[in-house]
Amino acid sequence: MKKKLKRYIEQLEVGAQNHHNVLRDFSMVLDKQIEKIVLFLLEQQGVLAHRLYDIGNEHRSLSEQPNTINISELRESYRDVGRELLRLLHFVEMNATGLRKILKKFDKQFGHKFTNYYVKTRANHPYSQLRQVFRHVGIGAVVGVLSHSLADLQDLQHFQESYISIYDQPTYAHHDPIIVSIKVAADRLSYSTNFLQFLGRHAFTMPEELPSPSEDHIFDERYHFISLLLNLVNTFLYMVNTYIIVPTADNYSMSLGAAASVCGVVIGSMAIAQVFSSVYFSAWSNRSYLRPLIFSSIVLIVGNTMYALAYDLNSIAVLITGRLFCGLGSARAVNRRYISDCVPLKIRMQASAGFVSASALGMACGPALACLLQTNFRVYKFSMNQDTLPGWVMAFAWLVYLLWLWICFKEPAPKNDESIVASQANDVPSVQVVVENGHRQPLLIKSEVKEQDGDGEEENDDAEEGSRENQKAVTSIVAAYKLLTPSVKVQLFVYFMLKYAMEIVLAESSLITEYYFNWSTSNVAIFLACLGLTVLPVNIVIGNYISNIFEERQLLLASEILVCIGLLLSFHIFIPYSVTQYVGSALITFVSAEVLEGVNLSLLSRVMSSRLSSGTFNGGLLSTEAGTLARVVADGTITISGYFSESTLLNTTLLPALVICVSSIIATCYTYNSLY
Repeated sequence: MKKKLKRYIEQLEVGAQNHHNVLRDFSMVLDKQIEKIVLFLLEQQGVLAHRLYDIGNEHRSLSEQPNTINISELRESYRDVGRELLRLLHFVEMNATGLRKILKKFDKQFGHKFTNYYVKTRANHPYSQLRQVFRHVGIGAVVGVLSHSLADLQDLQHFQESYISIYDQPTYAHHDPIIVSIKVAADRLSYSTNFLQFLGRHAFTMPEELPSPSEDHIFDERYHFISLLLNLVNTFLYMVNTYIIVPTADNYSMSLGAAASVCGVVIGSMAIAQVFSSVYFSAWSNRSYLRPLIFSSIVLIVGNTMYALAYDLNSIAVLITGRLFCGLGSARAVNRRYISDCVPLKIRMQASAGFVSASALGMACGPALACLLQTNFRVYKFSMNQDTLPGWVMAFAWLVYLLWLWICFKEPAPKNDESIVASQANDVPSVQVVVENGHRQPLLIKSEVKEQDGDGEEENDDAEEGSRENQKAVTSIVAAYKLLTPSVKVQLFVYFMLKYAMEIVLAESSLITEYYFNWSTSNVAIFLACLGLTVLPVNIVIGNYISNIFEERQLLLASEILVCIGLLLSFHIFIPYSVTQYVGSALITFVSAEVLEGVNLSLLSRVMSSRLSSGTFNGGLLSTEAGTLARVVADGTITISGYFSESTLLNTTLLPALVICVSSIIATCYTYNSLY
């Protein structure tokens, strides 16, 4: 493969080939190699099936006359088949890893996103050999026979006759170690589009290369369910904390003698502080997870208390400072990092989906909770009303969370990268020896080919260099920026645009609805809660259905256009502004932006450099910073526009959003036309 790449480069340099022919020729080469893998896989499955058939005949004979010694021998025979199947899975994984490295090297050498094209066209074709590699129906059938047979032998050993099949008990799982190992290995190879994957990409936890079994063991040691749950609760509470004040921020500002449009500063000050807090929390998570979460909780308790006390102190400065403190307590970078660093691969997608679900639930619960706090009383010298109660309630919630965190959180063991690399090096030869001693040899990774090519040492050097390069984390924002390709920059700009549009819709909702429709705080809270509740249903539809029909880049462009349409429909021009127009346009804008966020982050996780998967300046931090800056700019736009005229507030805030949206559509079209 390496020699072919060199030949392609030489031919392109002298003009003997063009990019189109190179892509077509290289695709055919990969197709043939993958076809060999699939045929070998089918052949070996047939061998295993024949062995199971012979063992099954002995099993049926034993069922008539049970014998403890024969049962033990038969169980070992089944386990031997399981071990052979496990070796076969390791063989497939080794070749799948080789395929990914080849595609990555091709992209790097030619500056072309060939990987996206190849995987997309092959993975979704009904006769695709690539699908056969990752959707191993035959392997599942073998696992089913092994599970059923081992369960039956267990009943025979205890002289029990079972009249219930495992197929009548869907929740039944035979816990033989070899069965568990096979299922774990199969899960590591299973990559199909579904709801959990779509939600997981929403979280953008930057998946790395598939870990080896030794890495899985390390992840299992670092993983702690209650600690993961505490991270998800932190995510939920922070989103509640963000949106609980939106329905009442304008009233609170006016009660302190400021203009209603100052609510933009009140809401946006939290985002301003989050720009800085995301960086130091990301850096802190390199050393600890518990300490930054404790610090975050304390800062949020202080911030919410200051927010609540601002009413009795009659100080807009205390109000804004309180929200700044809340932003300084944003530990979302730590939450994301815990999922990517400490959760095993087999449940990481579920954990990422839980992160997104917690965020969506918090977005909906914040305004809904504000709706329930419509009261007015005093406790000692402190006022308790719709403006101050959000601060008091959240301060109490963070205090309870802090106590729970202190008691139950388990700090993960330090991650030793050197031991991982060493164990990986030890794992590879054992798998390769087993395969080479069989009927076939690895198809994409051949030691003989390296020797015949005469550049085996160079291959090893490249592999080691690539491994070091992939594992080396970025240490500065400048270095991170240099790794951003034009397509990544466009994806981050799209993320900025959608967050800007969403913030405009949410942050100015209380101002617009009060001016045009005279809505109460309860009505605004219900409206915002309903918007938040659309997040999960929309993701279910996109993740389960739409993403299986259309390509992600098509969904990306369609979602951007829908956001643009929603913004256009929101303008107040000539005709009287109605509730139907406002609610309909806001719903189109918000839902389209939600769809766009999931698709955009999914694409971003694929095209971003693997060096941005760890360290302080990781991909999750960059996307968070882009979104946070968008919120800051949007809230600033609302505040500045409100000083001119409340009657023109709607149009003056929507116009920049429309310009940014149109710019992102143009950038998307230009980028993908140049790539495809």
